[in-house]
Amino acid sequence: MNPKQLAYFRDKLRTWRDQLVEESRQTIDNLRGEVRDVGDEAERATRETENSLELRTRDRYRKLISKIDKALRRIEEGRYGFCEETDEEIGVERLEARPIATLSLDAQERREHLQKQMGD
Repeated sequence: MNPKQLAYFRDKLRTWRDQLVEESRQTIDNLRGEVRDVGDEAERATRETENSLELRTRDRYRKLISKIDKALRRIEEGRYGFCEETDEEIGVERLEARPIATLSLDAQERREHLQKQMGD
């Protein structure tokens, strides 16, 4: 991968990370700003369900941010765009679709096939 492509993916990952961090902040602010003294039981149950969904989304964002940080580290270490299993290039198209990919498409398919076999 050439330096221009690496810079493109670095910027893409940083922008994605910044968006996720901002959305997480907004979630926290929304949860803090809520009035806890809710009228009836149905309204309280609805609010608790909404809060639970927001917290699950925030947890997903936290995991995704961690993967983005690892991808940024791989860029700095010169390992970005190479499969962790085979050391082959992952391919720009795959990275464009999933910039945090750590496996080539073939390696990912093999892994999924093995997981499916073990789950059956």
